[in-house]
Amino acid sequence: MARDKLIVWIGWMAALSALLLVVALFSLGVGAVALPWRKIPLLLFHGRDTPEYAILFQVRLPRVLLGAAVGGALAIAGVMLQGMFRNPLVEPYTLGISGGAALGVCINMIFRKGPLGTLSTPLSGFLGAMGAVLLVYALSVRGGEIRLTRLLLIGVMVSFMTSSLIMLLMAVSRVEALHGIVFWIMGSLEEPDPSLIRIMAITSVGGLALASLFTVELNALSLGEEEAFHLGVKVERVKRVLFLLASFLTGVCVSVTGIIGFVGLVVPHLMRLLVGGDHRILLITSYLGGAAFLILCDTLARIIIAPVELPVGVITGIIGGGVFIYALSKRRYQL
Repeated sequence: MARDKLIVWIGWMAALSALLLVVALFSLGVGAVALPWRKIPLLLFHGRDTPEYAILFQVRLPRVLLGAAVGGALAIAGVMLQGMFRNPLVEPYTLGISGGAALGVCINMIFRKGPLGTLSTPLSGFLGAMGAVLLVYALSVRGGEIRLTRLLLIGVMVSFMTSSLIMLLMAVSRVEALHGIVFWIMGSLEEPDPSLIRIMAITSVGGLALASLFTVELNALSLGEEEAFHLGVKVERVKRVLFLLASFLTGVCVSVTGIIGFVGLVVPHLMRLLVGGDHRILLITSYLGGAAFLILCDTLARIIIAPVELPVGVITGIIGGGVFIYALSKRRYQL
């Protein structure tokens, strides 16, 4: 039985890896300038001085890499939080992380000062996200224990409060700052700084590696905190690590790309329908699925009404919401 399960798991990982490769090649090839996938290797070795080379390696490939890193990170953050809360409707942005990041970016865009230049926006977003995380964490701990229900409620309230503060700042901001705030809030993978893409990629892969160390604990927590404790899990330490890791991954994603919703909610939910609830396979398949999903959504955002580019958060919301409703209507997974 264990061998049969391993074969099934390998099959799912291979299928999702192939899907990710196909979506990535599709994204690299479509756009205002069509690049057939057979031409890509030729550009790599013989076309360095051509416009197609610049389009491929300076515009499209960075977006594909960033989409894979952000989509995978948001998906595994959703897996960790849903496993910890034992609730498939929890997503990374539920806990006030996106609200804190958006508030930090709004303040930066309205009162933009200092020598950091383009780095000021992701830095302010990351500081805002981490500030919200620390606030939610501090208010949720009682007697050295994290009260999950309290954590969730405080996170939702922090989201509402930050949203109200953002609307206040938008109401008093200049027109140019308002346009930048609105576009950032809707999310975009158009990031020209290669160093930020590298940071996001390293953070994403590192987050997957660290999360994989806690698959047994996540499986135990899915049975309940009391059962996990009797199975030898150090429940409070595991909850603390998982919450901080998921929050850190989400904070980095939001600071680099803005708010891209539904990835951390829909992808883990669909992967549970396909591969089951065992986190040993759920984490890696969610990572691959999240990467493919976000790359595909970004590609659609680029080509639907080209040459105008839609914010990728709009596409993830429409597609993710529709897929989620369809999955619930099949009633294969009970909430």
